[in-house]
Amino acid sequence: MKNSAKRALGISLRTLGTLAAWAAAFAVLWHFEYLQQWTQIDNVVGAVPVALALLFAGGCTFLLWIKFRRAAAPAAIAAAAVVLLSAALFPNALRGNWWIDYGLSSSEGDKPDLTVYDPFIEGSLAATLDGEASLHMEGDLPLLDGATALYPVYAAFAQAVYAEEDFVLGETIRCTNTAGAYSALIAGERDIIFCAGPSATQRAAAEEAGVELCLTPIGREAFVFVAAKGNPVDGLTSQQIYNIYTGKTALWSTLGWEEGGRILAFRRPETSGSESGLTNLVMQGRPLLAPQPLPDSSLVGTNSLMKQITVEWQGVQPALGYSYRFYAETMYANPGAKLLEIDGYAPNDENIRSGKYPFVGEVYAVTIGEPQGRAKQLLDWILSPEGQTLVERSGYAPLA
Repeated sequence: MKNSAKRALGISLRTLGTLAAWAAAFAVLWHFEYLQQWTQIDNVVGAVPVALALLFAGGCTFLLWIKFRRAAAPAAIAAAAVVLLSAALFPNALRGNWWIDYGLSSSEGDKPDLTVYDPFIEGSLAATLDGEASLHMEGDLPLLDGATALYPVYAAFAQAVYAEEDFVLGETIRCTNTAGAYSALIAGERDIIFCAGPSATQRAAAEEAGVELCLTPIGREAFVFVAAKGNPVDGLTSQQIYNIYTGKTALWSTLGWEEGGRILAFRRPETSGSESGLTNLVMQGRPLLAPQPLPDSSLVGTNSLMKQITVEWQGVQPALGYSYRFYAETMYANPGAKLLEIDGYAPNDENIRSGKYPFVGEVYAVTIGEPQGRAKQLLDWILSPEGQTLVERSGYAPLA
């Protein structure tokens, strides 16, 4: 009788353990949307996390039910190795992080001619007010830097407020891109930079330097996805975007374009403003697929995403990329490219203001700590109706 009870207890515990292992595997797959998006998984990289979760549960089941005898030792050791390796490799599999060289340059690549927006030059394209600004700054002017896409905005601020005789182009204001601007701010070389939110690397650099980044929103902008006009897909859903950039979907045929082949999802360096936008604004905590190797090194080209987007590969234009709307439409437009609708809404002024377009985020003036002195004086003016008028006239959406 005791042996029967002991045997029944053992079976019950093994059954509970088995159920727990499979429940854990399915819970993880549900959390990362693999079960809900099962039919959208069309490639090996996207299927590996599912396989590892199932191997983990299967290995646990085998270990729970195998009779531990000397002859079964090799099988038990193998199953234990499968369980441990599956658990260890799963985080890596979520990011498809299997490659040594992704074929991705660390540089920002080609950029538009920013000199056309320089303050105080004849014919400058920097936006202007209808009259004189209420703020006029002379002498020791706050030093500005920022993202390439935001140079027209902060150039307009400087032109409206700074005294021309105290302004030194390239010193008072410069544009070293997002990565350079954050580095300069953290080093104490700039007073204010204008960028998207910082990347994890930039936050870590600030923490290591013992400084606190203070982000003051100054405007709003649409984060857009770009394809070639030769691509018949005119729009995607938010979920399809998530599936592409978590690695579940890698083929255009899954999205309705049967002849499209592989999606060439061009990416930007981790410290660039557009990559921060993809991470923070779009993915919002979802594990972001590591950049995958391109099928041919020649496709890296100039490392300008807006130029790369119209590349031809195997007779089609299969590239997909991302940027901010003003940059993609105006600053560095590619006439052969188009902005995709998301969830049925185009990234236009009306849909940005109404919130119907889903990927709209704030752009920031970033300082070390709360702004003080002249930096605060300038930022208060930027948030005033006059400053917000320049934000709007520079191609971005004002805060209100």
